[in-house]
Amino acid sequence: MSISMHSLSHAHSLHHNHNRHHLVSPPKPFPVPRFSIRPRRECSPSSLRMQSFPVCSHNSVTKPEPINPTTHLAPSHHLKIAVIGFGNYGQFLAKTLVSQGHTVLAHSRSDHSHAAQKLGVSFFADPHDLCEEHPDVILLCTSVISTEQVLRSFPLQRLKRNTLFVDVSSVKEFAKNLLLEVLPNDFDILCTHPMFGPQSGRQGWAGMYCMFEKVRVGNEESRISRCDKYLDIFAREGCRMVEMSCSEHDSYAAGSQFVTHTVGRVLQMLELESTPINTKGYESLLNLVENTAGDSFDLYYGLFMYNKSALEMLERLDLAFEALRTQLFGSLHEVVRKQLFENGKARRKQRSLRETNGNGSAAGQTSMIHMRSKDVLQPHEYIPQASGSVDASSKLKIAIVGFGNFGQFLAKTIVRQGHTVLAYSRTDYSDVARKMGVSYFSDADDLCEEHPEVVLLCTSILSTEKVLKSLPFQRLKRSTLFVDVLSVKEFPRKLFFQHLPPDFDILCTHPMFGPESGKNGWSGLTFVFDRVRVGYNEARRSRCNRFLDIFAREGCQMVEMSCAEHDWHAAGSQFITHTIGRILEKFGLESTPINTTGYETLLKLVENTAGDSFDLYYGLFMYNANAMEQLERLDFAFESLKKQLIGRLHGVLRKQLFDHEQKLPELPLRKENPVAAKLSQNGAQNGAAHASSSELLKIQN
Repeated sequence: MSISMHSLSHAHSLHHNHNRHHLVSPPKPFPVPRFSIRPRRECSPSSLRMQSFPVCSHNSVTKPEPINPTTHLAPSHHLKIAVIGFGNYGQFLAKTLVSQGHTVLAHSRSDHSHAAQKLGVSFFADPHDLCEEHPDVILLCTSVISTEQVLRSFPLQRLKRNTLFVDVSSVKEFAKNLLLEVLPNDFDILCTHPMFGPQSGRQGWAGMYCMFEKVRVGNEESRISRCDKYLDIFAREGCRMVEMSCSEHDSYAAGSQFVTHTVGRVLQMLELESTPINTKGYESLLNLVENTAGDSFDLYYGLFMYNKSALEMLERLDLAFEALRTQLFGSLHEVVRKQLFENGKARRKQRSLRETNGNGSAAGQTSMIHMRSKDVLQPHEYIPQASGSVDASSKLKIAIVGFGNFGQFLAKTIVRQGHTVLAYSRTDYSDVARKMGVSYFSDADDLCEEHPEVVLLCTSILSTEKVLKSLPFQRLKRSTLFVDVLSVKEFPRKLFFQHLPPDFDILCTHPMFGPESGKNGWSGLTFVFDRVRVGYNEARRSRCNRFLDIFAREGCQMVEMSCAEHDWHAAGSQFITHTIGRILEKFGLESTPINTTGYETLLKLVENTAGDSFDLYYGLFMYNANAMEQLERLDFAFESLKKQLIGRLHGVLRKQLFDHEQKLPELPLRKENPVAAKLSQNGAQNGAAHASSSELLKIQN
């Protein structure tokens, strides 16, 4: 990475430690996260527990179920809630609050009066007017960056003394310490984090996490009841209520929420687009980008700046990416070295043979080629096989070469459809084959002498060439159809042209699924194919179509495209998907008690890609000409995101430094000559201009 993570860490530390190193007391910088631990009053012990929060209007259940939101609460359960910050998220929450029958007020620096009117919310342009309505609850829906400024400018003196303050920010330690510092001691404090938003919660909140900590709630029954009634809003919608300390939340959220948003933003910079051959994993990444793209950079920056653990997560992601690239390039280096040494040995061996045998070796080689040519020239006549579960014209004899995990996965469906299946592999899978109704051959010559109509190569990318060159083609009928199922297509296409006799048919395919993604059936899953070389004979065309029909019968989405076009799309979808999955695997992604929908997506992606061997991933990189470009683009996107973060952090540090400079006590000036006075005046003007430009760093609500 071109940006040193050490530099970013140093800047991050400077920002947090800025107040520790000064000669005179500077003004309070804005905004500065505080991570001091303040004692809680009237708090439960710091412990994590998943629970069904006791719903005030009905009995609690083990698994919360959403209650019909149109069923209003009894008047005794109504709350008057003032939403401060009536932007996108504030309106999103207000809609449900109103639907449950609560009285909702709103204030925001921007005029959202029309939106409030449509929702049945009373909008106040002046916070003094709102506070004089004496709401039971103040719900802070401001951005993390603007929360301190909003809170310090709020007319707290106009509220009832025991008002409950609730925040919904994505970081909790900062919000908790800020509320404890700014609010009077007789105000109640509830820190919450609904782990969803307008996009992920558009179909309802059932099953979504809502984290909370009762930071400070008075002993009076009315105040305890008010806090419970507020939490009941989320429990009634079916949220999974999780009580944990703010520090525990931030530790988990740095690993889940920050990592999710980081991956989403990196992929957004790649400008991922849907392709005709999307895999399930790639679809999940597209959905992740869609969910995170709607969030502002301010939100992402807040997750980074105001969570102490976020920098560690960024560093770990950086290290994971570097480790994966090192592994890829190390494998590439090993292959190149092996080729160089083997080529050198081969040249020395050929030179030795020539010196020993003279021209005799050439004659021997010619006779061997002639003998093999005679063996290949066998009479061929296509004869339809007897009917099974498919009709006589559809049944095929298919030889699977490479009977590992994927070969067995395909064989199960092929056998079920009534085709005759043979198998050969270097590893002994005879017992597995027998249970599946497959005839297993430990000798490739024996398999080929059975004259299968189709040879289906299910070998790994790395071993395909070696296996193909070792097959006794002379034992097969001359018009045999060869099919591959590799994840790259140009590479096997060239191999087939290079090594197969010219009268063999070639069909390049890629089932865009595997044992994991296709375990519940193949319906709707993409199957790509290219009829590279199929004879004009009607029987040969029919055979090719019958093979493709195996997948069409299962409901696959059949996509015909050239091998080159496939590899171009696959580099942008499949290689990127596997790369992100492997980075997160090296990162050590783990489930948390407060997983978001996006984080669940990443966990499933890791699960799906972790089951594939590194050889498969290396093959996607090595044998797709477009893969290196995608790796470079991913690297560039990650670098760009880090530049954005460090640039924003640098801007905040500069603002703090200039604010500090402007507040320094003025020293008595000596008498200046006119030239010096003129220079001093110009400097003051420049400083004022610079200070005003730094004001642009403030984030508007």
